[in-house]
Amino acid sequence: MNTNIKLSLDTRRQKKDSSYPVILRLTHFRKTTSISLGQSIQKEFWDNKNEKVKRAFKGTASVSKLNNQLLKEKTRAVDIINDLHEKDELNFLSILQLKSKIVKTVSFESFFEYSKGIVKELKKAERFGNANTYYAVIKVLEKFTGGKDIKFNEVNYDFLKTFERWHFSRGNSVNGLSAYMRTIKAILNKAIKSDVISRDSYPFTHYRIKTTPTEKRALDIKSIKSIMILKLEETDSLFHYRNYFLASYMLYGVSFMDLAFLKVENIIDNRIKFQRKKTYKPYDINITSQLMEILSFYLKNKRKSDFIFPIVKRGTFELQYKDVLWARKRYNKGLKEIAKKCNIEQRLTSYVSRHSFATQAMLQDVPLQAISAMLGHNRLSTTQIYLKSLPNEILDDYNKKLMEI
Repeated sequence: MNTNIKLSLDTRRQKKDSSYPVILRLTHFRKTTSISLGQSIQKEFWDNKNEKVKRAFKGTASVSKLNNQLLKEKTRAVDIINDLHEKDELNFLSILQLKSKIVKTVSFESFFEYSKGIVKELKKAERFGNANTYYAVIKVLEKFTGGKDIKFNEVNYDFLKTFERWHFSRGNSVNGLSAYMRTIKAILNKAIKSDVISRDSYPFTHYRIKTTPTEKRALDIKSIKSIMILKLEETDSLFHYRNYFLASYMLYGVSFMDLAFLKVENIIDNRIKFQRKKTYKPYDINITSQLMEILSFYLKNKRKSDFIFPIVKRGTFELQYKDVLWARKRYNKGLKEIAKKCNIEQRLTSYVSRHSFATQAMLQDVPLQAISAMLGHNRLSTTQIYLKSLPNEILDDYNKKLMEI
């Protein structure tokens, strides 16, 4: 093997108290690098031959305990190197890649620490929706554990089942648990891909995430038309909420988040061109006369860089994202009022326009692949979730036709 690791002092970096950092000196194909272990020892108290601290050292309560700690770190690194060698991967790594694998394993023994790192990276990438999803899981698990840290090896099958029981004992839903479990699964998958943990410790091999069917979200065409013809004053906030709902429906069921960030400059040659925030999928949609009627109201006296709809108020993307979340809460409340005015008994939310678009497209015999492309899905199975329950009156109509044979 062309790789070696030993405990040593980094004599190039003397500290003010004349001590030197204790390091793991890693050699790989004649190249050398160091991994700091967070300890410093004076040169006279270091046994270089035996790679340990001498008994005469007074800078710790127990020299024996300190040496055991250092040896443990070295043993961990050796185990990683041996494992990579057995998998025939070691020789194909640079020294920096090898160091990265060792450092990650040392640094992210804590499930919470690793998860918080994901949140930080997502925020840097301005993916605040995903960051909030991961953060919510961290907070609920901290509540579940009473604030105690969780090590990766503790997130096993028994842990998931205990968390499941705790979740249900608080009167929470199956689908709420499903959302948490999917995020925990995503965190573990990231850790496996980053070589922070091994596939052997993966608890979702045996644990199955449960879900229950959600209530029907799609509106029938009669209800959609009742929203279209609803008479509202321009000074009424419901006027805007109705417009947002219809604009979303006419733009392939675009999400409220994407609707909020549309700018005048996205309108090119009577088309709206933009990228979906969630998946980065590009959209290029023709502006129909009905949609232009709505857009015209908001386009008056606006520059190309202005947002079309009066939803986003502030400057930085993080604050703008919060603007949209706050506006969506008010929007959903407003949709409840619209439902009452239109005698729609079904619960009306920002997601209903998307499901309604998908269902109406299906009822107009638009092919599934085309509906999937219009919704911006990467998989047909995702589209089928939107279309899994046809309206009862459609099924009744099909049944009637069968009886007439």
